[in-house]
Amino acid sequence: MNTDAARLPAPRVVLRPLATPLPLGFLGLFLATFAFSAVQLGWVPTAQGRTVALGVLVFTVPLQLVACVMGFLARDPVAATGMGVLAGTWAGVALVTRTSPPGAMSAGLGVLLVAAATAMLVPAVAGHAKVVASAVMALSAARFAVTGIAEWSGSRTWLTAAGWVGIVLAALALYAALAFELEGTSGRAVLPLLRRGKAAAAMGTSEGGGEPVGDVVHDPGVRQQL
Repeated sequence: MNTDAARLPAPRVVLRPLATPLPLGFLGLFLATFAFSAVQLGWVPTAQGRTVALGVLVFTVPLQLVACVMGFLARDPVAATGMGVLAGTWAGVALVTRTSPPGAMSAGLGVLLVAAATAMLVPAVAGHAKVVASAVMALSAARFAVTGIAEWSGSRTWLTAAGWVGIVLAALALYAALAFELEGTSGRAVLPLLRRGKAAAAMGTSEGGGEPVGDVVHDPGVRQQL
């Protein structure tokens, strides 16, 4: 037996408390989808689409990028991936809208939105333990898909449908942001978030109390291989 190895101290993993980035990202989502829906539904003149695009670029995209980075630091790959895809997609939509004639439709943007909708299904499915957060991501995928079909086909009917899906998404995103924010400040669920499995255990809402941290040594960034 190697006595030198036996004397080596056991490795320690230091955990740094981090706030959930989901409220920040969902509030950015609320602004983007509501503002673009207002243009798609004709509540504001089509020419105002460029102003909306600028607002999304300076508000939504930075907020969701910050939420993405904080999600990785908090070892929450679902939140990080979802926010990263959302930030990139809204940046693309805003840049195309900003540089195109008012009311113009783009088949190329439609293809990108359909692809983004498919990508959003990855965090939506993987995050099923957080039902409300997963629903926001799934509805975001639907919003991108319907908007993509509208852009691809040039159909005003599909564009109107995309606007109404965006309004529903805005309401759900605002509810989710408020629910996660209240949970973070009070340490308990104030509004239903429908956590299940490990997500419920993490908040001590399942049998056995809070989530054990002993398996953190197997997380990416701690283990030797990703």
